[in-house]
Amino acid sequence: MSERYSRSDRVSEAIRRELAQLIATELKDPRVGMISLTAVEITPDYAHAKIFYTTMAEGEALAHIQEGLVRASGFLRRELGRRVRIHTTPALHFVHDETLARADHLSRLIDKALHSGPSSSSDD
Repeated sequence: MSERYSRSDRVSEAIRRELAQLIATELKDPRVGMISLTAVEITPDYAHAKIFYTTMAEGEALAHIQEGLVRASGFLRRELGRRVRIHTTPALHFVHDETLARADHLSRLIDKALHSGPSSSSDD
């Protein structure tokens, strides 16, 4: 029988859910505005977790968000340890998820190509 969701998947989802709530309700750092946590990848020994997030911010604002998340990682890890019962609370590593930005960019390129292509109608 194949497992649909491994323990590691369940732990990753619990971490994502709890961190999202902590960031939204407990984190007071003004640098960290509206972000969405998209995924969590956890190492097999639960020592490290990559937290992927998206935001509408760009450039310098994105750098400030990253700084705020890194600065808050100790607080978030401590609170996570109180909420999620696992033998090791992982070190948190925040990574900007560029999937949505890339998808938006590709969509714009496709739209531009469709609108600037050769005209198929000629009235000669």
